Amino acid sequence: MNTSHASHSGIGPVLAAEAVVKRFGAHTVLNSVDLALGPGQSTCIIGPSGSGKTTLLRCMALLEAPSDGRILMEGTTVSQAQPSSGVRGAARKVRPEIGMVFQQFNLWPHMTVLGNIIEAPMRVRGLSRDEAVAIAERLLQKVGMEAKRDAYPARLSGGQQQRVAIARALAMQPKILLFDEPTSALDPELRREVLQVMRTLALEGMTMLVVTHEMGFARRVASQVVFMDEGVIVEHGAPTAFFEKPTTERAQRFLNQFDE
Repeated sequence: MNTSHASHSGIGPVLAAEAVVKRFGAHTVLNSVDLALGPGQSTCIIGPSGSGKTTLLRCMALLEAPSDGRILMEGTTVSQAQPSSGVRGAARKVRPEIGMVFQQFNLWPHMTVLGNIIEAPMRVRGLSRDEAVAIAERLLQKVGMEAKRDAYPARLSGGQQQRVAIARALAMQPKILLFDEPTSALDPELRREVLQVMRTLALEGMTMLVVTHEMGFARRVASQVVFMDEGVIVEHGAPTAFFEKPTTERAQRFLNQFDE
């Protein structure tokens, strides 16, 4: 999967990994991974535990620096092993454009739902409180949480907290949203409400990268499915082709688990 001719015109990938290697000590977690996320694409990364999915997501979110290779945003290098001052400057500039939704919600417990959503747009984007509140109210309506604007996170279910976390990420008006197994801490009913919000975002053309175990979501919503194992991308492609006729024996074995 070669992303080396990513365009600098803004027409190419929103976010791309090029030959990304990540080592923790002697352990290689990612081994020369290439991945390109096109505008409006929903990309789902699936694979067994320990395959490098979350580490790749964290590299693309600029939360981890690659040991080798680089991360590009719209053709500009924003992360590499020994970044120059130019790369560090580019990273600072684009960081607000990358929204992140974590497995464990990570809401600030001492702030209300509204407070959680307006904090970063005011501090980072420089919005006035009124501007930030207007955006927050629109997003709370979008995720079905407008009635909870004055509640504290401790009073919310896990599914409600995750929907607020999505609204908080969207409030920064990012170019791309990254999700790290956003439903894995939720029971089935609460998973459905979060997945419905994500499905709506995909239909609206939000560029998304989702690490997930939700095969139904990946099959129905993804523009491309990426299957990882042992730190490499084993197979990738359109969801229909991948789920109905995987080309590798490893992907077939992985998918067979879900038929049992």
